[in-house]
Amino acid sequence: MIGNIYTITAIAVIGGGLFGFDISSMSAILGTRRYKCYFNQGPNGPPFNNQSCSGPRADVQGGITASMPGGSFVGALASGFITDMIGRKRAIQIGSVIWIIGSILVCASQNIGMLIVGRFINGISVGICSAQVPVYVSELAVPSMRGRVVGAQQWAITWGILILFYISYGCSYISGTAAFRVPWGLQMVPAAGLFFGLLFLPESPRWLAKKDRWEDCHAVLTLVHGKGDPNAPFVNRELREIREMCEFERNNTNVSYLELFKPKMINRTHIDVFGMAGLSGNTNLIASSIQYVINVFMTIFALIFIDRWGRRGPLIVGAILMATWMYANAGLMASYGSKAPPGGVDNVPEESWQIAGAPARAVIACTYLFVASYAPTWGPVSWVYPPELFPLRVRGKAVALCTSANWIFNFALSYFVPPAFVNIQWKVYVIFGVFCTVMAIHVYFMFPETSGKTLEDVEEMFMTGAPAWRTRVEFNKIVAAEHGDVDDEEAALRHDDVPSEKKEVEIPKVQ
Repeated sequence: MIGNIYTITAIAVIGGGLFGFDISSMSAILGTRRYKCYFNQGPNGPPFNNQSCSGPRADVQGGITASMPGGSFVGALASGFITDMIGRKRAIQIGSVIWIIGSILVCASQNIGMLIVGRFINGISVGICSAQVPVYVSELAVPSMRGRVVGAQQWAITWGILILFYISYGCSYISGTAAFRVPWGLQMVPAAGLFFGLLFLPESPRWLAKKDRWEDCHAVLTLVHGKGDPNAPFVNRELREIREMCEFERNNTNVSYLELFKPKMINRTHIDVFGMAGLSGNTNLIASSIQYVINVFMTIFALIFIDRWGRRGPLIVGAILMATWMYANAGLMASYGSKAPPGGVDNVPEESWQIAGAPARAVIACTYLFVASYAPTWGPVSWVYPPELFPLRVRGKAVALCTSANWIFNFALSYFVPPAFVNIQWKVYVIFGVFCTVMAIHVYFMFPETSGKTLEDVEEMFMTGAPAWRTRVEFNKIVAAEHGDVDDEEAALRHDDVPSEKKEVEIPKVQ
């Protein structure tokens, strides 16, 4: 069984890579002549040397594109029940099998209906994996590197986008339907690797504890955190805290999504949904492989520093920077842009807006800067933050709910942003800028800091009701605890802050 957290993460986040593959599997192909001719609904169709195939109708193409986030919404919600029943690891394995099934249908698509069904099934897989991979990794990682390893999910997404984009670009030179069937088929390979790789990984120790499998829980903590020593100080401390939390929640084991809207949970739930909404815009913003490359490399900064930076700082700074680039785009488009001429430009409706020359290059630069601001901040933190906020009994369902919110926002953006650019033109950027500004203010007042705390410490923080702006990163403190540099007296003082109903629990010794 593999115990190195980086190896565990490298295998698990392939589930995030599937999300990236799905983005490029459509965005990189739908504009190609072979795709347009094969799925053509206009007057011109095959053979493939026809230069004027119009492809699917606009509304039908919207349905093809939206079928994936639609399936992801369903998959994310279902994953909350699946993960609680059979575990984090098996839930992700089920997601990988569903991905292979969907990819087979997509690759073999003979018509638009078959393509939509295949993409919907792929979406179910993405929903399951995107919701439960962060939960799985966060429950295995030590606090000092939890942000780094969970944030790797976002990095895997960016790599998935980049890799399949270039595969699709290269395959576009193949003759016939192989131009799009080959990349659609190749995306099955990582899912197979994910399924078999998970066979060698441990289950989440917190899920094992929830099922009263304490010996297995202790064994996993020893493997991943104790370097084989079952009596390592941090292993004993973490086992004690997990047991305390499970005892505290013993009367709340049968939970539903409704609990997420009760008084002590509603603030955390709205934080999740608001945060995941910030995840959505990136997919629609990226327009070229240059932005894919920027996305990949700027995310590296978060993987290195996110646990020292914390969660609040990157979210606030990222929102301010993104607002700046949106307002700049609005100003450029308003000052130097104009309505498109009669007949439109490059198949864009004539009601749309156009800009050229140096101002156009400035708009592109602001778009790149937006991605560069998003990649090390809201991108990874949107995956890291949700699993940290909730107690064990609702964590699987809570992250499933907020991930499904991400897919609803993706679905909404796919349908409402294009007509918004037609109807209110450059003012759309003002709306985006206002959203980002509100995000920065909202994070400051409502999002507490979770970096440098165990998942059980985070629960205690919410129980005490500390104001968000007074919470701090505790990176050095948790590193000292992980290395056994905290003595018993300090640990005892720390546990004096635990609510009285939790302190009274007797902790039996694990053999």
